[in-house]
Amino acid sequence: MSIWNPPRLLDQAVLSLLRDEALAISALEYLPIELFPPLFMEAFYGSCRETLKAMVQAWPFVRLPLGGLMEMPHLGTLQAMLDGLDVLLSQKDQPRRCKLQVLDLRNTGQDFWRMWSGSSVQVSSSSLEEPVAKKRPRTHQTLGPLEVFIELHINGRTMDGFLTYLMRWVEERKASIHLCCKKLKIESMPRDNIMKILSMVQLDCVEEVRVHCTWRLSSLAVFAPLLGQMSNMQRLLLSHTDISTLEDQEEQHVVQITSQFLRLHYLQDLFLESAFFLEGCLDQMLRCLTNPLDTLGITHCLLTNSDLIHLSQCPNISQLKGLDLSGVTLTYSSPELLPGLLEKVAATLQELYLDQCGIMDSQLEAILPALSHCFQLNFFSIRGNFLSMAIMDKMLRHTSALPSLCQELYPVPQESFSSLGILQMGRLAQCRAELLEILKDLGRPRTIWISSSPCPHCGEDTFDHPEPITYGSNTSA
Repeated sequence: MSIWNPPRLLDQAVLSLLRDEALAISALEYLPIELFPPLFMEAFYGSCRETLKAMVQAWPFVRLPLGGLMEMPHLGTLQAMLDGLDVLLSQKDQPRRCKLQVLDLRNTGQDFWRMWSGSSVQVSSSSLEEPVAKKRPRTHQTLGPLEVFIELHINGRTMDGFLTYLMRWVEERKASIHLCCKKLKIESMPRDNIMKILSMVQLDCVEEVRVHCTWRLSSLAVFAPLLGQMSNMQRLLLSHTDISTLEDQEEQHVVQITSQFLRLHYLQDLFLESAFFLEGCLDQMLRCLTNPLDTLGITHCLLTNSDLIHLSQCPNISQLKGLDLSGVTLTYSSPELLPGLLEKVAATLQELYLDQCGIMDSQLEAILPALSHCFQLNFFSIRGNFLSMAIMDKMLRHTSALPSLCQELYPVPQESFSSLGILQMGRLAQCRAELLEILKDLGRPRTIWISSSPCPHCGEDTFDHPEPITYGSNTSA
């Protein structure tokens, strides 16, 4: 019988120890390191709080991935952990066996527990050593600041009991605790409450930020310097849906916001949604970008011709892999601006979204030569625009030579609608048949999706999961 298959002596030893919590706690000083994770799991699921409290103080690994055991935040378990940490932090020198430097409350670390519990089919001897901290001399170690990692989603006007208790605990121990958060999501909470919470977070640990706010521009300007302190941020999504009347000192507020990008030296992916304050002053933000972006999304915004000119001339977008201009009305822009922008990014572009841009046949025809030079393109979506079968025929022919293109989302052809703008399913079926014939004529295996989601007439989804039109690959429409 394999040693990895139950029943195991290890399991029996763990259960025997936990029958007597006092015995289990007294044995921690001499317990083999392999017994710590399975003993911790049994104590966790058995709510043996005193054992958990003691185990934190003797944890022989650098990281304790507690979040990997919690499907839902459990306040009682958290309190036991923090009580144990309080004892640990009160000591001048770190206990001999304890290697703990990181308490991880994120929903990660399942592999750690799976490996040490023996539920993995195979575990190499080298991987058994990876979670263990490097051996230190037996001299006392000074206990440095403990890092506590969390997944921080600030949502609603009040925090849940788990987060409230944790924040209060951290606030009282700022000198010895570093509260770290790699991914931060903020929505639906007053600005002052958010700023209080973030005052306890090591902002230079943040790598990904999503902000969905309805604040006035002046409030966003007050909050913006916190974004600037997230110096290791790699990904930012900012959705600002306030469309109130213009404020006094609006230009000054915009400068306060856009200037923070000067401090984001590692920013790779930038998404700005409903950021109406950028209209006519996009160049202010573009000038503050300090390195080339991988992905840029400017969606559901109002952009002027001047904005599009500055965008196409910005040196930090020349290596874009993803570009999303969905919801940006391009009908009134100069016809050469979008083709010029695509030429700028043609060498690297992999994903392009032009949904709901008001594009009609003439605008699409103008970008076809540039689009046909995007040889890295693998995803293209132009849904929610009003295009004819004739221009879709040209588009399919221009893009047929793109070797990586594998996902294409197109709008329902205008011939599928009645004169009143009502989708006619019979006409749609005929258009789909004609598009399949075009694919056959081109002779290259290809799959495209035709979707009126959203419908260019009513702005609503008419069908969400259309069948693809496929030629080749042993399938047909």
